Amino acid sequence: MKTRPIAIWSLPLAILAAALALIALDAGGIATRLANIQFDAYQYFHPRPYEDPGPKTGLTVRTLDVDAAAIAKHGAWPWSSGVYANLVNRLKSEGAAIIVFAMPLESEDPASPARFARGLPPGPEFDKLRVTLADIPSGDTRFVKSIGKLRTVTGFTLTNRAGTPPLPKGTVTFDGPTNAQNRLAAFAHARPQRADIAKASAGSGALNIETDPDGKLRGIPLAYRVNGKIIPSIEGEVMRLAAVQTSLEIKAEGSSNLLEPGARIADVKAGLLSTNTDASGAVVIHFSGENPARRVAVSELESRTVKSGALKNAIVYIADPDHRILTPNGPRDEVSVRAEAMENVLLGEALKPAGGNTAQLVLIAVAGLAMVLLFARLGALWAGVITVLVIVAAQAFTWNLFVANRVLLDSLSPSLALMLAFATGLAARAIDVVRTRQRLTNAFSGALPAAALDRLARNPALLALDGEMRVVTCLSCGLRGYGALSESFRDDPQGFTRLMRTVMMPLVKEVFAQGGMLGRFDGEGFTAYWNAPLDDPEHAIHACEAANKMTIALAQVNEQLSRERRGDGTGFDPVEIGIAITTGPAITGGFGDGRRMDYAVTGECTALAERIRAISPQYGPAVIVSEEARKAAERGFAFLEVDYIAIGSKDEAVRLYAMLGNPLVRASPKFRAMATFHDHIFQSIRTRQWTKARELIEQCRKLSGASQKMYDLHLKRIDWFEANQPNEDWDGAFRPTVR
Repeated sequence: MKTRPIAIWSLPLAILAAALALIALDAGGIATRLANIQFDAYQYFHPRPYEDPGPKTGLTVRTLDVDAAAIAKHGAWPWSSGVYANLVNRLKSEGAAIIVFAMPLESEDPASPARFARGLPPGPEFDKLRVTLADIPSGDTRFVKSIGKLRTVTGFTLTNRAGTPPLPKGTVTFDGPTNAQNRLAAFAHARPQRADIAKASAGSGALNIETDPDGKLRGIPLAYRVNGKIIPSIEGEVMRLAAVQTSLEIKAEGSSNLLEPGARIADVKAGLLSTNTDASGAVVIHFSGENPARRVAVSELESRTVKSGALKNAIVYIADPDHRILTPNGPRDEVSVRAEAMENVLLGEALKPAGGNTAQLVLIAVAGLAMVLLFARLGALWAGVITVLVIVAAQAFTWNLFVANRVLLDSLSPSLALMLAFATGLAARAIDVVRTRQRLTNAFSGALPAAALDRLARNPALLALDGEMRVVTCLSCGLRGYGALSESFRDDPQGFTRLMRTVMMPLVKEVFAQGGMLGRFDGEGFTAYWNAPLDDPEHAIHACEAANKMTIALAQVNEQLSRERRGDGTGFDPVEIGIAITTGPAITGGFGDGRRMDYAVTGECTALAERIRAISPQYGPAVIVSEEARKAAERGFAFLEVDYIAIGSKDEAVRLYAMLGNPLVRASPKFRAMATFHDHIFQSIRTRQWTKARELIEQCRKLSGASQKMYDLHLKRIDWFEANQPNEDWDGAFRPTVR
């Protein structure tokens, strides 16, 4: 019982190992999902304060809001190319710098006159109409001309189905380990915008938006791979044009960390404009949420009621108003999400995912092992305290990183791993405690109180079964007149058994209440021990307190039995007990046959307690203690010397004391008077002043509460000593062999 089974600690260790593997490999994307839950919560509680990038960068970001008035005028979205052309012209007149059509522009305008003319039936009767339609200006033509007069970014849709290679306007350079390119999302083909639109556009990039597995969009890529070639996204093209550059530069970095092999994309640059990205080259958006300052209504633009300067040097996003995207801040329309991404780029406020997961792995390994060691050495309380402190510190650290530096470091995954490992260890510990307690209960068979069993079950090392020397206090309790009492119940054995149970159970209960261990228990009495097997610095006081409570409990039992006997008309003599308490060294340890374990306390003090209890009736009081026990418990009780005797023929003489009560009794005048008389009585006996001793005894008899039996005993001894004078070297003790 000194050590716990290794299997108990293997459970939390197995949880820690599984967590390390899960986070290192991101198996099933679980670690990523947990990290996203934490980061989403951060954004919810601490969104980015909205800031117009214009004052810092010279470029502002706006979205064209397709409002109800515009829909009433132009019909449901999408609109005709002519409407788009008018919007572009109006934006140019308001001073817009870049216009971004974040929507597919793959087909000819449905309202195009040329398209209508091609649908006319053949024949001369429609020739005139065809000529008339040919003279009507095409909306597509006007749209292409309008975007050619202003830096405009249009896009194509990447796909793995049949398509054509995309033709981006700008180039993308790559700096760093080439295997980092594998981090970019890859596609095989593209569905391009119309050729005339692509030719007139200043920038052309991929329109794709990929949400995370949970359906939320947290970042927008700045580049993709198509058949091994790196091409920009539409946001990458906007970034390039905003920096007035011909190319976009992707920087990657390798890793020398054995825990995180491979390379990752670190940031993307265009001239002096730079932004950090995640490992796949996506801008992780620090959302600020919807803001009216970012929106310009189409109706206001067309009616020329736009606030002065609102579109000056603006990057204006136009997109499908009905396309909603789920973000950490809730559902948003696509156009505002793209605008927020560009605000992040311009202001340099994109979130920075911490590279790799080394920190999480180290935290789990170090804190987890510390927790397991604390479990093994100090118990669940300290392991739990350290676990909570580590988790709180980790959460506070990562929150501060996010708020102060916009760095995303996952502390939820390691925190959950530590919590799960602790919970597993706690559950295993609880199961082990229950099993150990059951084994201890079976082994000790009611010898220990429940509190002691719990302590041993939680820490079996406290139970030294191999044997050790301890200073213990032994209490021996027995019924006085047991033989005569049992003989009186010869015709009613069941009644005698009930009587013994009624008398003994309250006495044993008081032993357990004071933390004692029950040793011998039979019909006549029992022994109990303190400071074994568990340490008890106040063992003598607890034994004396148990004896004091036992005398009170016996008085209550006698009163109960007396009432019962009066009820059935049977005579009743009160039951008396004798109690002896000794303190001294003893050998403690366990022995058994593998199925049952017995814990034994063996020593001179245990044998002495039995002998003192056997002669205790001659002193009258119920509780007699040895001198060593009196010294150990003196501050808590009143003791009166009653004898100096060598109980056996070869025993050394021992001084015996009657326990008469608590410190209040010791302070009473009557007790102090009796103690003084007793000191003089035994001093007179030791100096052979027999007459003086008789006179002192007679004076003590007159004190209330004095034990007449004890004084009769000493008067008889004085008579014998007068007739048989002790030797000159007599120590003052009475020896039973001298009669």
